[in-house]
Amino acid sequence: MTPLDLPASLRARIESEAWAAVPGECCGLLEGTRTGGGIAVAALHPARNLAGADDRFEIDPADHFAALRAARTNGREIVGCYHSHPDGRPGPSGRDRDGAAVADFVWLIAAVAAGGDAAIGAYLFDGNVFLPLDLSDGTSLDPALVARV
Repeated sequence: MTPLDLPASLRARIESEAWAAVPGECCGLLEGTRTGGGIAVAALHPARNLAGADDRFEIDPADHFAALRAARTNGREIVGCYHSHPDGRPGPSGRDRDGAAVADFVWLIAAVAAGGDAAIGAYLFDGNVFLPLDLSDGTSLDPALVARV
């Protein structure tokens, strides 16, 4: 599995955004670098969610372009996206599978459930399926959560 370095401070920010967005979904982009066999996230770019329903996300194109410019200025790239699932499941949904189009793109999914903790699932979309990523803290997701297209 590909390792993903997600600093604790960035993980905490994603979890905070996920809780703040309930009952809707938060979303944003991940700025980072690809080195050797791994991916390192260096910055988050929260985005406005333009989706008309609580159970989906659509990143505002203006926020997307701003993130691309910032990453280029920092000598990095947009390596993925993040969003939340207010139902508490940190795996890709059917809508996520339908919306995935870019190969080698990281998807972080922050699941939040009433009265529970947040959980973050990390995946790499390879162009066909979501593959689980090993988080830098040694956590990896159960392969049963991996969505196969």
